[in-house]
Amino acid sequence: SLLQLKLWNKYRVSNIPSLIFIDASTGKVVCRNGLLVIRDDPEGLEFPWGPKPFSEVVAGPLLRNNGQTVDSSALEGSHVGVYFSAHWCPPCRSLTRVLVESYRKIKEAGQKFEILFVSADRSEDSFKQYFSEMPWVAVPYADEARRSRLNRLYGIQGIPTLIVLDSKGDVITRQGRVEVLNDIECREFPWHPKPVLELTDSNAVQLNEGPCLVLFVDSEDDGESEAAKQLIQPIAEKIIAKYKAKEEEA
Repeated sequence: SLLQLKLWNKYRVSNIPSLIFIDASTGKVVCRNGLLVIRDDPEGLEFPWGPKPFSEVVAGPLLRNNGQTVDSSALEGSHVGVYFSAHWCPPCRSLTRVLVESYRKIKEAGQKFEILFVSADRSEDSFKQYFSEMPWVAVPYADEARRSRLNRLYGIQGIPTLIVLDSKGDVITRQGRVEVLNDIECREFPWHPKPVLELTDSNAVQLNEGPCLVLFVDSEDDGESEAAKQLIQPIAEKIIAKYKAKEEEA
């Protein structure tokens, strides 16, 4: 029915079963990943399962690949890429290679940037092997509860996923993977979402994220795509501003 379709669209449900908790008084999403919540917290001790700040969820020691540990407070004041990945997944391995270079470029440009690896590897050995290629920090593999809480916090449904946070721990973009692959020189870092995008193979995944307006133009004529962009830019900005005022995702 139309109502069912509206609910599927409103909550961006792309696979089932999906369990989404909302606050009935405001209609805002409290938690997208209800299935993980009830698996991890069957007694309901953490009810009402609302989003916690990143700094609280990540709190504890983090590893470097030389075996040293640092406290998670070391991330404060930096942009952070929360990187959900695993060695068994080929797209993860190819993204990691690009990301290592991007990380180096951003640090060399004097930006405060850290990456936190949250492993979905199937064994500690596999984690260690994969992490040995990474110049950043990781949640210890043995700390399954903290890895799971981070997955829940961002409603991770597939890997590789790179969530980019600002220095306060708020999400700038969930599409870090697309941004890194589209911006090899990292000129656009920290990748604030653009109101209008040119559709490419790598960012087409965003068509699944919610309602989209797609404008087709004659690509032979360069002037035409620029004119089209200028036509829809103010409309897109207006929509984004409206949702921002309501503190909702656009």
